[in-house]
Formats: sequence, C-alpha cells, structure tokens
Amino acid sequence: MNVEDFRNYCLSLPGVTEKMPFTTLKDPYSRDVLCFYIGSKWFCYVNIEVFDRCCVKTSAADAEELRERYAGIRPAWHMNKRLWSDVYFGSDVPDSLIRDLVRRSYGIVKASLPLKEQDRLATP
Repeated sequence: MNVEDFRNYCLSLPGVTEKMPFTTLKDPYSRDVLCFYIGSKWFCYVNIEVFDRCCVKTSAADAEELRERYAGIRPAWHMNKRLWSDVYFGSDVPDSLIRDLVRRSYGIVKASLPLKEQDRLATP
C-alpha cells in the first residue's frame, strides 16, 4: 500500500474529510501528519512524507489482542494507548487488515459523535 492508495481508501468512507492540523509545529514529523475526520473528530492519521504507520482507534480488548498477535501493531504515540494503536506499513500486518482497522476506527469514532452531528452527517 502506498500513501495515495491509503488516502483514497480513507476518503472513500462516507462523510470523511481531511486536513493537516499541525503544520505550524516545530516537530518535522508532526508537520506532515494528515488527519482523516468524520464530523468533528479524527479517526485516523498518517504521516504523508514518511508513510511509516497509521494511527487508528479500537476497543481496548481489540487493541490488546491485535498487539499480541502482530508485531506491527503497537500502542499509539501521543494518544490514549489503551484505545489507539499505531499500525506499521510493511510489517506483519496485511493491507487488508489495515483497511479493516481504518474502517472500524471510522465506525467507533462516528458512533461517539453527538447525535445531532451524526444526524447532520446522515443528511445529504
């Protein structure tokens, strides 16, 4: 998977927008982070220059199980480590699972939005 395929997949999910909210930070890695949002919350992010990993949200139980099973899934840097995981590209994590984890993260975050916001997203 390359950065464009990954980006296109994320943007194919209904109602997804993207932005780079950290462009003014001193940290070069953070400046190149592209976040994917459903409504007002992000569900996934990736560094578009390095493209080494993506960060996704899971349930605590899923996070624990996935980290035990795959060396390429680790607690996320700068996020709640119980619920967010970094998933490394080019590791033992297949691309199909990465796409599935992105889709699941999207669903978890979408379900956590206030009902009014969920309703606005459902309206074309």
